[in-house]
Amino acid sequence: MTTKSGGAGDFVRLDLDRVPSPCFVVDRAAIERNLAVLADVRDRAGIKLLLALKAFSMWSLADLVGEYLDGVATSGLWEARLGRSYFRGEVATYCAGYKADEMDEVFALSDHVIFNSPGQAARFREAAAAARARGETFDIGLRLNPMHSEGEVAKYDPAQPHSRLGHPADQLRPEHLEGIDGIHIHALCEQDFPPLRRTWEALKPRLAPYLGQLKWLNFGGGHHITRADYQRDDLVDFLKQVRAETGCDVILEPGEAIALDAGVLVGEFVDVFDNGMPIGVLDISATCHMPDVIEAPYRPALLGEPADGGVLVRLGGPSCLAGDILGDFRFAARPEPGERIAFLDQAHYSMVKTTTFNGVPLPSIALWDSRDDSLEIVREFGWETFRDRLS
Repeated sequence: MTTKSGGAGDFVRLDLDRVPSPCFVVDRAAIERNLAVLADVRDRAGIKLLLALKAFSMWSLADLVGEYLDGVATSGLWEARLGRSYFRGEVATYCAGYKADEMDEVFALSDHVIFNSPGQAARFREAAAAARARGETFDIGLRLNPMHSEGEVAKYDPAQPHSRLGHPADQLRPEHLEGIDGIHIHALCEQDFPPLRRTWEALKPRLAPYLGQLKWLNFGGGHHITRADYQRDDLVDFLKQVRAETGCDVILEPGEAIALDAGVLVGEFVDVFDNGMPIGVLDISATCHMPDVIEAPYRPALLGEPADGGVLVRLGGPSCLAGDILGDFRFAARPEPGERIAFLDQAHYSMVKTTTFNGVPLPSIALWDSRDDSLEIVREFGWETFRDRLS
């Protein structure tokens, strides 16, 4: 995969020495710009728009998110707790596999509870009825696999062959929609508008016989709506058309779009030596801090990297994993221990995926505002974070 970073933007003005290392730095102004774009699409299209917490869970910005969006989309009990505790608006919960002892709380926390299969929906039908009898109010949804693939990388494609995500649309039968209020479809990843249209066109004939009994359609996430080249007017027209044709409310759940180009991961060199080429060891770990670099894989954008010339340096992390490599990057001159660097577009997914494997410390989290250069260190992590997740 290639990085979707739109460039350094205002981060060229950030003094990297003002924060601990390593540290995620999120620009409040960039988050607000993205939220304003999303709210504009929401308002023009007449839909609901939720933040997918799986991509960006920075609850210190929950009040800001609540000023623009309609709520959050969560991926299970713990995210539902986070959403209900800190964010405003609706909580829509989907999980590929709920556990029975979670369901009472999931029903209590959620406005929409979305099941991955008709079997799970049927298994928890009595629990849902009991929750409603206690006064809980929520809709029930079913996730469908549209059986139409648009994914660039198979491992990130929810519609890949033999996918576990969603009930195959070609197997949908009337009895599967008993007690179902809405359909959830999530088949995109970092994509623009045309793949969404093609996905809907592939699914619509299979869903058409049931549209009259549904209240809402949720098109999930993977929509890079805030990217500069996204076809937002086309999206608005499409969403209006779907609402008119189906009579359903429409919901989108972008995650990355909220935090796109809104954060960097700052780190520093701890060693530089030669092994056929210069090797730079950082206090940033691909394994622990930026796992998508390895899993996707992709090469993250580096703040201030020259287009050519200079010195090519292989960068890796401090862990003992041989594959803890971020890639080969150019520098104007050979870097020295103690020098700071920053990788771009790291506010989404990287922050929520960090681990303490090998005892590597977690990055701090800072909130910066590019409008007035104000900076707040929101969170720092001690070794107790590593200790307390073990036994």
